[in-house]
Amino acid sequence: MGKTIAEKILGVHCGRDVSAGDIVICNVDFLMGQDGTSPLAIKSFNEMDGKKVFNPKKIAMVIDHNSPSPSIGVSSLHKIMRKFAGKQRIKLYEIGCGICHQLMLEDNVSPGMLVIGADSHTTTYGALNVFATGVGSADLAAAMISGKMWFKVPQTIKISIEGRLPEGVYSKDLILYIIGKIGADGANYKAVEFTGTTVKNLSMDSRFAISNMAVEMGAKAGLMDADEKTWAWLKENRSSGAIYRTMSDKSDHYSIKADKDAKYEKILEYDVNKLEPQIAKPHTVDNVVPIRKVEGTRIDQVFIGSCTNGRLEDLRIVARILKDKKVHPDVKLLICSASKKIFLQAPVDNCTGV
Repeated sequence: MGKTIAEKILGVHCGRDVSAGDIVICNVDFLMGQDGTSPLAIKSFNEMDGKKVFNPKKIAMVIDHNSPSPSIGVSSLHKIMRKFAGKQRIKLYEIGCGICHQLMLEDNVSPGMLVIGADSHTTTYGALNVFATGVGSADLAAAMISGKMWFKVPQTIKISIEGRLPEGVYSKDLILYIIGKIGADGANYKAVEFTGTTVKNLSMDSRFAISNMAVEMGAKAGLMDADEKTWAWLKENRSSGAIYRTMSDKSDHYSIKADKDAKYEKILEYDVNKLEPQIAKPHTVDNVVPIRKVEGTRIDQVFIGSCTNGRLEDLRIVARILKDKKVHPDVKLLICSASKKIFLQAPVDNCTGV
């Protein structure tokens, strides 16, 4: 019987044929913690009597959630991370480097990998054909010692998206619409495969936004195929060189695709030719409506950024919208690029309007 992307990647990393529902222990390609979770992972590492991490080249910690530090207490946590990273010789991204998920995309993860991160939006890397999922700090600590993690191989939901996004409708609208249909818990502990002509036509920045929010429907991973756009993005953006290889393969263009006869829990199909701009109203991510239904609502603050929408493509869109316009005097506008690289690229890319 054919296999899904999730079954194949987990199978490769545990060394045997697996199917949905199996319990497996897998070798992990890369691990990440941010400053809200790394101090707890370090504490657990010490409580487990950890001495050395399994491979310092496969672990990174990022100071991004409280950057710069807002208090003495947080500064002490950052100090713990710096001391641990120095002792273990693992990569530490300091204040100002950027958001953890963008940094992992730019520097550390590649198609076919199995990656865990102590942050729920680790699913972002699925757009690079990576089985990437969020874990707790104690799980991260155990994996830092052993290089392994156990999984229950998830069922997979295939989401096929067809059509051309209308003018003024973007990937964030698309994934919000799907979450509104599926529900915040509609894909709990499921892998999701995003496919179809719409996905193929999206830029990588747009694909990252979709996989990033797969967790908002409860998904364990939000996976896509690697294609020509994937390799081109990696070649252009991989600051540390063309690191495409995983622990299980020797080729430079390695990715994992689902078999044509793969077994899915269900297949959902969406036509987006008439999709309108969407918005999630308080207080849940699946409380989604077309934006016209809230037209005229007063706003006090706008934030452009986050691990979902702080990329160069987002800044380009905002610059076009705001060109020759002024922000209302009663509205605060905040803009935060996803990484230092994007911040430096924005003026060059004529995003100075923002």
